[in-house]
Formats: sequence, structure tokens, C-alpha cells
Amino acid sequence: MTGLSDVMLDIRKRQHIKPYPPTEPVGFWTGEDLLDGKTVKSNTIIFRTKGCFWAQKGGCTMCGYTYDAATSPPTVDDILAQYRSVEDRIEGSVVKLFTSGSFFDKSEVPEKARDEILSSIGKKASKIIIETRPEFVTDKAMEAASKHGARIEVAIGLETSNDRIRNECINKNFLFEDFVRASETAKRHGVTTKAYLLLKPPFLTEKDAMEDIFRSVLDAAPYAGTISINLCNVQRGTIVDDLFKKNAYRPPWLWSIVEVIKRVHGKTNSMIMSDPLAAGQARGPHNCYECDYAFADAIRKYSTTQDIHVFDGLACDCRLLWEKTLALEGWTFGSPLVY
Repeated sequence: MTGLSDVMLDIRKRQHIKPYPPTEPVGFWTGEDLLDGKTVKSNTIIFRTKGCFWAQKGGCTMCGYTYDAATSPPTVDDILAQYRSVEDRIEGSVVKLFTSGSFFDKSEVPEKARDEILSSIGKKASKIIIETRPEFVTDKAMEAASKHGARIEVAIGLETSNDRIRNECINKNFLFEDFVRASETAKRHGVTTKAYLLLKPPFLTEKDAMEDIFRSVLDAAPYAGTISINLCNVQRGTIVDDLFKKNAYRPPWLWSIVEVIKRVHGKTNSMIMSDPLAAGQARGPHNCYECDYAFADAIRKYSTTQDIHVFDGLACDCRLLWEKTLALEGWTFGSPLVY
């Protein structure tokens, strides 16, 4: 167990966890996604499971989703009850299935429940996006998932193509080669891959984080038809949270993700997406708070259109401060210059 895992376990033990019943999902909402070049309605379901197995061993330095886990491990009937509570509300062409862990982890979602859910959604939707760690992308799981009618895409939290950053800054506990293997396994069964990348994990400067994402997009593109760049936000009960409280971490600038998208646009055949959660808040990605809404809106529009011109005209006086941050932050040993 790494040192980061020890720190995360200590942090997790100090959290007050609200008890949750095993029959209620974490959440359900409707949004928009891009399918075959068209903007379509999507639904997201987050199932409440026993939680991510890796989080229970410490987990990732920025992830607080484990606190949404059920008080006791849900049974097959519990998981199906969660699904049935939202089943009638599903009307999107794209349905996303999350667990705050791995949908293909049988200890989180038993095979019987998984197959029944996929069979039902396969009759309603054109595409199902399923979040999972790479170790659960097996031939058996992909064969079972791909027989229910809808197109399947596995969404994997790669975070970065740099193994050192992934394991020493994020504590992800797998290698880039594991992601490649999972992608190739999925492909054998007609399943596509979506890669989540993380902009600005702890211990990186803004400039280093941008360069890492630029390289990671190019490295992941041969294996992922879709690349979603997640902007790190501060979730409670994490190492990032502890650093933030000590003024030792600032979430990424929105200028940074716009610049990254401009640099990678047209350089791959992958669809590039980003949804800046908590944008404009101190704990979320932000610029100067005055221009944040316009930037977040443009980023979301790009994700559903792939039109680089949505960024035309974005301007704010805070750009100069962002540029100074990129130039000088390397001299502060990673400590943020502004918040």
C-alpha cells in the first residue's frame, strides 16, 4: 500500500458519513450528449453500491464519491429497485450508468442485476456508456454487455497517460498499458472506449498540468473514440481538500481548458468533451468569477457541437493574471500564486 493510500485511509476514517438506504440511487438527471454528430438527450443514473473497491483501500487523491456508498452492500433486488425507481423516466438516446466505482465490478453490481438493467435500457436507448476501472473490462463482461441491443461504450478514468503522475499524484493504482489492454478487449466485442482525463491533479503546476493533458489526449486518442477532460474540483474528505484548506491547491483555470481544447482540436479523430463541474466556485474550476459563466457555457457548447468557434470572442482582463501564473508558478514549488 502506497503512502498516499495511507493518507487517504486516515482522511476517510475521520469523515462523518451519512447513512444511505440500499434501494435509492445516488442520482438521476437528464442532459445532452453528442451521438453520431448530433446533439441528443441523455440520461445519467448513478447507482448506490457498496462503493469503489480501490477507494476502500485508500483510493484516489481527488475522489470523494465513495461517501455516496450504501450503508450496507445492496443485494440484486436492491440494485434492481434503484433502477426501477427511475426506469420510467428514461427517454434519452444515450444512457450513462455510473456507480461511483465500477459498474462491471461484480461485487458492486451483481451479474444478474447488470444483465437485467442492460437488457431493459437496450430496448430504450441507442447507446449506453458504462463507467468502470480497466481491470473489470474482460472478454466475459464485454460479451455479456454487448448482446442487449444498444451500442456499449466503456468509460475509464485514465486521468493521464503519464504513469508517474497517475500513481504518484492521483494514486490510481494502474498503468497506461492496463488502459490499452482494456480498450483492445472492448474493441474485440464491438465496444468503444471513452477516456476520462484529469486536468490539474494535486502536486502539479498549472502549466505542467496543461502540458500533461495535451500529451495525454494524443496518447489516449488511438484507443478512445471519446476523450472527456475532467477539471479537478475540491471534494470533501480527500487529499485535494486538505491541500485546498491549507491554501496549497487551486482548481484549474478555465482559461487552461480552453487553451488545451484549442491545441488538440483537429489533431485526433476522437471526440473531445469537457463538463466543468462547479465552474465559477472557489472549489471548482474558475477564472476571476466574473467571466466564469461565459467560459463554462462555451466549453459545454463545444462538447456537444465540436465547433471550435464557440471560443471566439471569449475575453477577460484576468487572462494576464493567468499568463503570469503559467510563467511564475514553477518558482513557488507548486503552491498557487492566486486563488
